Amino acid sequence: MTNNSVGNAGRLLWAALRALLVLTVVTGVLYPLAVTGVAQLAFPGKANGSEIKDASGKVVGSELIGQTYNLPLKDGEETASADLKWFQPRPSNGLGTNSVNTQYKIILSGATNRSGDNEDLIKWVTDAKAAVVKDNSTADYKVKPSDVPADAVTSSGSGLDPHISPEYARLQVHRVAELNHLDVASVEKLVADHTDGRILGFVGEPRVNVLQLNIALKTLVAAKG
Repeated sequence: MTNNSVGNAGRLLWAALRALLVLTVVTGVLYPLAVTGVAQLAFPGKANGSEIKDASGKVVGSELIGQTYNLPLKDGEETASADLKWFQPRPSNGLGTNSVNTQYKIILSGATNRSGDNEDLIKWVTDAKAAVVKDNSTADYKVKPSDVPADAVTSSGSGLDPHISPEYARLQVHRVAELNHLDVASVEKLVADHTDGRILGFVGEPRVNVLQLNIALKTLVAAKG
């Protein structure tokens, strides 16, 4: 009886081990390789992170994740100031830097989760709107508080939205044109050319990818010499 019990236990353990090995090879090796291979063949761009390259072919970011356009951090500053020569993204704690990743502060991504009547949120939005008005008003173009769209003063749910609304992009046109010594019409054309419509014509809202827009802006500035 004892020998039979030991033998049965041994056979069960060996069967379980074989099943474990087979499933490990199938689900842990073959299946991932097959999925990766299909993705690389059918959707290489998306499979590799939807990378965006500049005019020189250098990868400068992903079309799925926003990034900041700031001036170098000065001594004594805790937060870098926005470089207003570039189109600016939505405000977000997720778009920052740290010692590990110099492009994104992922640990702070996400929404504020504050209600619409929260005093802190109201103050943040009010201050942000005043800053947008001040930063984007030029000698020949005055921005009114009523001109500021919601995405200019509020973060997205993820805090890493790479897009802004066409309204926010157009609001920044005069500032960007002035600081880069470009004519307004050429910068307006950049915005129009980089405005994506609704998906399938009815899903979502029109949007502008800020990184792609700034790459085109850089190319335009270089062409103007």
